[in-house]
Amino acid sequence: MSDIKFTTDNKLDCDIIFFNNIDFSLESGEKLKNLKIAFKTFGKLNSEKSNGILVCHALTGDQYVTGNNPITKKNGWWSRMVGPNKPIDTNKFFVICSNVIGGCAGSTGPKELNEDKNIIYGGEFPSVTIKDMVKAQSLLVDALNISKLFSVIGGSMGAMQALQWAIDFPEKISNIIHIAGALKHSAQNIAFHEVGRQAIMNDPVWKKGTYSDNSERPERGLSVARMIAHITYLSEDAMHRKFGRKLQSRDIISFGFDADFQVESYLRYQGKSFVERFDANSYLYLTRAMDYFDYDETFNKKIEFSQNSNDHLKYLIVSFTSDWLFPTQESKIIVNNLNQLSKQVSFLEIETDKGHDSFLLDEPQLDTLINGFLVSNFKELNE
Repeated sequence: MSDIKFTTDNKLDCDIIFFNNIDFSLESGEKLKNLKIAFKTFGKLNSEKSNGILVCHALTGDQYVTGNNPITKKNGWWSRMVGPNKPIDTNKFFVICSNVIGGCAGSTGPKELNEDKNIIYGGEFPSVTIKDMVKAQSLLVDALNISKLFSVIGGSMGAMQALQWAIDFPEKISNIIHIAGALKHSAQNIAFHEVGRQAIMNDPVWKKGTYSDNSERPERGLSVARMIAHITYLSEDAMHRKFGRKLQSRDIISFGFDADFQVESYLRYQGKSFVERFDANSYLYLTRAMDYFDYDETFNKKIEFSQNSNDHLKYLIVSFTSDWLFPTQESKIIVNNLNQLSKQVSFLEIETDKGHDSFLLDEPQLDTLINGFLVSNFKELNE
């Protein structure tokens, strides 16, 4: 019999829920005896408990979707989108954001303690998938006594989670907003992730994931992995507009391997700042979870089977013209499949040169779209 306990982590400035003696089964066949989920909530749950929105974070995100992030000392990763009078208006909606299992901001993951052995999991943490993450989120929502979420929203890895919710728990949601995602992780995306993982695993400090035993971090490998990934989040036009071939010091070049170009300095900064807030093992596990995501052949059957009596579910699918990591054609495949099943789906491709990261940046059209979709559907739901 599982034991559920809520508490507050003052250091992490978030709520923690413990599921003890739960034997949480993972898709791999492994089990987690105990499960811990770190989460934040914003706004107020209404008396009908009908205004709950789950926001799912991307690969390097966390539960700090808005407000202050105590780890980075900066605003939350979607502060421009979530808050009072913002597109996801916390005056109207009760927003939940949890750190995924396998993450490194308080939820059960490689950075946490394996209570059976009284050691940090490290490289012995079992493999997790997007399906496992969503299963854990469902337990959290149940524990909050919410029988049905109004919406599940996510971009990139968060979009994978939103889609997984539609497949596994359609009866628990009214709509999903899927931003910059796909039915599967492409071979090219897997390749980029593998290069990043190899950079980490070839760092001599990594030591098969046991680096925390010596209070060390494979900073060089993780920094390179971040630099590689960050290139894929931008578009060529955005990089050219921001940096071009500008030098760091006017027209002086070193004729060596220092950061002569501004773009080099920018990437090195991204790598250095990333290692200060993220765990290398978590990076390995979460990129692998994204790689394993694949509903290309089974999406229609999964949706048709899981929703044969749940045609209420509405979809908003969003893509960006300059996103070459998850190009628009991938979103159109989802839309076409949903149309074939006569599902309620809206789709918009937003014109922008900001690349995959557009959903995190200032895109007024995205703000208007999300707010309009949520407000109109919530009004319809309550009429």
